[in-house]
Amino acid sequence: MTVQSETASGYRPGSTLPFRVEAVRQLRRRRTTVVAVILSVLPFVLVAAFAIGGGGDDDGGAGGGREQRIDLMDTATASGLNFATSALFLSAGFLLVIPVALFFGDTVASEAGWSSLRYLLAAPVPRARMLWSKLLVALTFSLAAIVLLPLLSLAVGTVAYGWQPLQSPTGSSIPADDAVFRLALAVAFVFVSQLVTAGLAFWLSTITDAPLGAVGGAVGLTIVGNLLDAVEALGSWREFLPAHWQYAWADAIQPQLEWTGMIKGVSVSVSFALVLFALAFRGFGRKDVVS
Repeated sequence: MTVQSETASGYRPGSTLPFRVEAVRQLRRRRTTVVAVILSVLPFVLVAAFAIGGGGDDDGGAGGGREQRIDLMDTATASGLNFATSALFLSAGFLLVIPVALFFGDTVASEAGWSSLRYLLAAPVPRARMLWSKLLVALTFSLAAIVLLPLLSLAVGTVAYGWQPLQSPTGSSIPADDAVFRLALAVAFVFVSQLVTAGLAFWLSTITDAPLGAVGGAVGLTIVGNLLDAVEALGSWREFLPAHWQYAWADAIQPQLEWTGMIKGVSVSVSFALVLFALAFRGFGRKDVVS
């Protein structure tokens, strides 16, 4: 007796929903265009704001912790590198959270909201394969959004303020070539720190059919983390919060490069993100998909 194959001839699960196809689908979404436009316009808005309000007064005073980070704005117009650093400082805490939450929170929940998720899985696309494809595309788009702002800010700032060494709020400076590496290191840290928001949004996207719920939930929980970090009564417990290290990248643009805070921040963010991504894959693998 001949045993018939349970799968169609030529069917390869690993070839379903390739990265290119999913990337093109997400690239054509209106929200992708809106995010790109907002991030592209922001550097010009900041230049106009500094032109209207005048550059910050650099008092040259040394400060520590949050005060020293705020002092970054005092040297925003000193050079293109300073302007890019200031733009990153202004956006890292909240603005860059939005596109990350959007790209990750909307990716699966939108399919359920359109009632196309069950048809996509019936293609047939294995569940794990679909999640991996969407995860990689969301990571790529989020990285592009996080890199776009400082890169464009560097170009706009260089035209507006020139190409000089990076001026520190303490009065010292970092050579331009070294400062470019420091800025790239800061951007890389910001991307890794946003993985917690990405994990939250991705996990919520797999358990709800409402994209706004996944995106809003991830943003809301990120804000809660920031509020908890502001509660000094928590003491050393705050070091276990990803929000506690979100500005550790400022150590990369100090005259003496300091790694300790960034290493701790990366370890906390990656740990939280891995747990959240694992929850997303585990939950979606057992989910009864009816949408």
